[in-house]
Amino acid sequence: MRRLPQPALRPPMLCFWLVCAMLGFGLSIHTLAQDTPTSSQGSAHVLTIDGAIGPATMDYLLRGLERAEEQQADLVIIAMDTPGGLMSSMRDMIKAILASPVPVATYVSPSGARAASAGTYILYGSHIAAMAPATHLGSATPVQMGGMPGQQEDPSSKESAPENQNGNNGNAENERDQKETQGGSAMERKVMEDAVAYIRSLAERRGRNADWAERAVREAVNLSATGALEQNVIDVVAADIPQLLSKIDGRTVTMAQGEEQTLQTANLTLERFEPDWRTQILAVLTDPNVAYFLMIIGFYGIIFELANPGGLVPGVIGAICLVLALFAFQVLSVNYAGLALILLGLAFIVAEAFMPSFGILGLGGIAAFVVGSVILMDGTHQAISRPLIGGTAAVAAGFMLWTVTRFMSLRKRQVVSGMEQMQGEEGLALDTFIAQEEQYRGHARLNGERWNAISSAPIERNQTVRVERVDGLTAVVLPVDDTATDTE
Repeated sequence: MRRLPQPALRPPMLCFWLVCAMLGFGLSIHTLAQDTPTSSQGSAHVLTIDGAIGPATMDYLLRGLERAEEQQADLVIIAMDTPGGLMSSMRDMIKAILASPVPVATYVSPSGARAASAGTYILYGSHIAAMAPATHLGSATPVQMGGMPGQQEDPSSKESAPENQNGNNGNAENERDQKETQGGSAMERKVMEDAVAYIRSLAERRGRNADWAERAVREAVNLSATGALEQNVIDVVAADIPQLLSKIDGRTVTMAQGEEQTLQTANLTLERFEPDWRTQILAVLTDPNVAYFLMIIGFYGIIFELANPGGLVPGVIGAICLVLALFAFQVLSVNYAGLALILLGLAFIVAEAFMPSFGILGLGGIAAFVVGSVILMDGTHQAISRPLIGGTAAVAAGFMLWTVTRFMSLRKRQVVSGMEQMQGEEGLALDTFIAQEEQYRGHARLNGERWNAISSAPIERNQTVRVERVDGLTAVVLPVDDTATDTE
């Protein structure tokens, strides 16, 4: 008996098995990598923080600590040079360091680097605090980024304060100094006291100088590497990482659960975990100004696509920008009231273009947009740049003004269609009008159409007539001249 040929493998099924094979291969590689035995010599993972601390830095540090735990590293070294950054990101980083099962040594390097503001807190929270020569730390006073702090005292008032007969400013100067120490507003004092309590708790946990830590917050003082070592702010001054590993070998540190661990770092192998493309992209996207601008582009792109279906380009660009902005806002901890006001303001501005309200919707939209932009990042020590807010609001106001003036100019133009356009038009009588009830009735050709027409004066066939008004389906006309010409 003849065997029938086997059916060929269909393309969809072929693609399915190909994908399964690729996934299986990738899983096997991952398993082999996980099962690879670690070197008995031990390793120290080196992370690099260079620049302002933000959500991208936090994500990089968390992934680095997880990687060190998975690979059973003996130590994590954070080589840091930072001017400070966001308090929310800093706190998340310190939480991860405190809970890490792998000891963390924060090392301010290279020479000339600094651990200012948020960097000082991270240094205090680490198991080992180290600095390279010619580096410094301090200036840990919390400030509001973006130019939105509380009201500051007018400098001119200090210069013009009256002196008493003894040549001093009396109690006024003391009160002013006390006010500057405490902070200028209730919110600033709350943030200050919270920061002081936080850094003191870190100092007490690591057995470091808590009094100087408080001064770094309240008075923004700084210390060099040598001074920090003398005042028990840091543990080690080392010229490079090998010297750091040599000096901390044999030290005992307290881990998350309170247990003590002795460091064996003399012969550790260094493995560097540098910031990858994900960290770099995240650093750009999570900039508040970039996220804000992406949201504006995304909103207008979608509106233009809905107004002109089929354009595709505005819709595609708008959707991508809006998704990226929402991702950034998720990381940045946004004030949702501010976000709602921004979207409401933009909706009002666009509505002004489609439903003119002589500026009411537009002005309300601009007000809501500006207020929402100002409070969008409020309370997280970051803010949208005011020039960016002002520029975007100015563009929206210009768009609204152009729309209003455009519609006003259209109202003054002569009507070019509809019944209103018929008034004043000239046409040709198609027949001689017949007198009926003190009026003359007939037909006229107006704009290429045959109309019923009436007139208060007699009209001959082929005589030019002018429309006086339109009454329903009847045109009221008047003769242009008394001369009638017969073409027949």
